[in-house]
Amino acid sequence: MYKQYAKKQALEKTNKNSNIIISRPEKNSSNIFSRHLKKIYPIGLHRTCSPLSLSSLSLSLSQNSTDSSLTDSSSAPFDQKISLALRLITPPIKRRVDPTVSKNLDVPGDEEGTTRRCNWITKNSDKVYVQFHDECWGVPVYDDNQLFELLAMCGMLMDFNWTEILKRRQLLREAFVGFDPNNVAKMGEKEINDIASNKELSLAENRVRCIVDNAKCITKVAEEYGSFSSYLWDNMSYKPVINKFRHPRNVPLRSPKAEVMSKDLVRRGFRFVGPIIVYSFMQAAGLTIDHLVDCFRHGECVNLAERPWRHV
Repeated sequence: MYKQYAKKQALEKTNKNSNIIISRPEKNSSNIFSRHLKKIYPIGLHRTCSPLSLSSLSLSLSQNSTDSSLTDSSSAPFDQKISLALRLITPPIKRRVDPTVSKNLDVPGDEEGTTRRCNWITKNSDKVYVQFHDECWGVPVYDDNQLFELLAMCGMLMDFNWTEILKRRQLLREAFVGFDPNNVAKMGEKEINDIASNKELSLAENRVRCIVDNAKCITKVAEEYGSFSSYLWDNMSYKPVINKFRHPRNVPLRSPKAEVMSKDLVRRGFRFVGPIIVYSFMQAAGLTIDHLVDCFRHGECVNLAERPWRHV
């Protein structure tokens, strides 16, 4: 009897020791998992507010996952279980798109027609006219040479359209010395006849003389105001007129401001500066913004127009 009792006690001791040995790794494993989880969620999981324990969390993740590598997680090492659980907990990595690539997807003049322009720009419009609309028309200009060039081209609208004028633009710059008012004002009869006889320009002699006379008037205005640009922007109170037209029929041919400026230019000796030509000049030089509101250039020109006046 005593031997049987001794064996029974020895067997109970061994069972208790085995239970203690088995329970220790579970405690350590939970600590390891919690340390890894705190790296992702620094606030931690509190027992009082969360009904899920770490072991139940990992179990639910493994059961809900569709990954075939987790179907046999019981036989995998514990470190591998942790890495798999962390992979499920961490949010997916978002792919970054190169901004330069996204910009190239929608550019002015794309073939898909995603860029909206003013309605008078159609699929049949010449490239030089589209480029002028996208880069020049409506941009505020403060340079005397550029203003003189635009005024001369707008005066030619009585004989040509914008496309025909823009195709001769480089030839006009060469003929009129870059539209420098001081140099054009000094042109004599020989230079005027040479330009008028140029068949590629197709300019009448009175048109050439008109440009030369306007150059002389610009030099006089520059002496009074410091520059031709200062004179024009002073008449605009140094701020362009920003219109918000939705349809081409809403865009006027003239404006009260154009009529006032036209009268003053005529009084100063300028030629071919009626209200309609002056308003076309104001549109081209950015003195007034007449891009339609749904045109992509309207917002860009408005941003340029709302800058402080920085003429030098």
